[in-house]
Amino acid sequence: MESLPIGEEATSNLPLPDAFLQFLNNNGIDPAIYTSGDFTPRYIRLKPGCEEQLEAIEADIGCKLEKVEWLPNFYSLPPHIQIASSKAYQEGKIYGIDAASGAAVSALNVSTGDHVLDLCAAPGAKLCMVLELLGNSGSVTGVDVARHRLAACRTLLQKYSLGDHCRLFVADGASFSLIPIRVHSDFKSLNNREFNTKEDDLLYKEWTSRRPWKERKKAIKEGEKGSLQLIPHDQDPELIYYGRYSGVVGLSKRELFQTVSSYDILKHGYDKVLVDAECTHDGSIKHIQKFENWGWTTLERRVLDAERTDDLTVLQFRLLTNGFKLLKVGGYLVYSTCSLTYAQNEDVVEKFLSLNASAELLEIDGSKCWPCKSGRIPKTLRFDPLTSGTSGLFVAKFTKVPTS
Repeated sequence: MESLPIGEEATSNLPLPDAFLQFLNNNGIDPAIYTSGDFTPRYIRLKPGCEEQLEAIEADIGCKLEKVEWLPNFYSLPPHIQIASSKAYQEGKIYGIDAASGAAVSALNVSTGDHVLDLCAAPGAKLCMVLELLGNSGSVTGVDVARHRLAACRTLLQKYSLGDHCRLFVADGASFSLIPIRVHSDFKSLNNREFNTKEDDLLYKEWTSRRPWKERKKAIKEGEKGSLQLIPHDQDPELIYYGRYSGVVGLSKRELFQTVSSYDILKHGYDKVLVDAECTHDGSIKHIQKFENWGWTTLERRVLDAERTDDLTVLQFRLLTNGFKLLKVGGYLVYSTCSLTYAQNEDVVEKFLSLNASAELLEIDGSKCWPCKSGRIPKTLRFDPLTSGTSGLFVAKFTKVPTS
């Protein structure tokens, strides 16, 4: 999972418990990543079209921005610099996103007109970057199981004026089954016959931020209960946002939520799929530092507990499998986690490849000039603070090939 690099200052010389050191040793991870102090830069992405305002933005945030030569529109700044109070951030000219996360998006090779699925979209920085790469074309479907986190994505889209070609669904990414809107236009006459759609059926009008009273009342009750607002796994997707050019406007609910065959998905599925899966976050140095305050027993429960890790790897495999199912033939899928463990990365990839004859692992274009190292499986990549000067991230890229 991605994390927006806007947080507290680093703690140096972090003491690590023996159980965590053994965990690192078992996964071939250098403990110096955590103990040498976090001098990893913070990264921002500059909104396209704002390049001429760079000097003004530097004056605004009070430091020189260093261009990241291997990643367009990315800049690094010292880790102690806060951007949230800056005018440039508040006006949507810059946003925080780690360079490794940007590399994962770059690996998708997003092209004009693509229909992209972000299967674990929250908190939304990668979603914003994909929409920027698409410009005024194609579409992005963002999915997340947590309603409150996806609502934060919606806020980002509105802040950066990036929502016109996007739709957001609260749904279980491991079972989400809706494909791009372009299919509906191809099958519209068929749909009308199949469902006997009438002219006066309720159609989606342009989205408004004003929610019906029943929905607001439900949100208030959930907030009072302290609910995490996770959608039940067997519940239908809930559409919480759609842009005017996302293809939703003018459709009926039946058309939007129709199911299609596996054959139709092969031809009309998503061009690109991003699966930035839930994980133990052990590759995020800032996340591990928090356990010094939370208590190391909390780390043992959240990161080292074998039962929790087993549950996560099952979820990661299901997310990867479902994302690949929704990918059209010839499309690209990127799987990433901010864990550095073999179990959540290479082991998941190996199992997936062994069970999917149409899946092929690809070399990531341009990665030879990226500051990262190869994973245990050739063509997979690993970023970490010592090697890359970024947060930890594992990245693998697949394509779907025709099968007889």
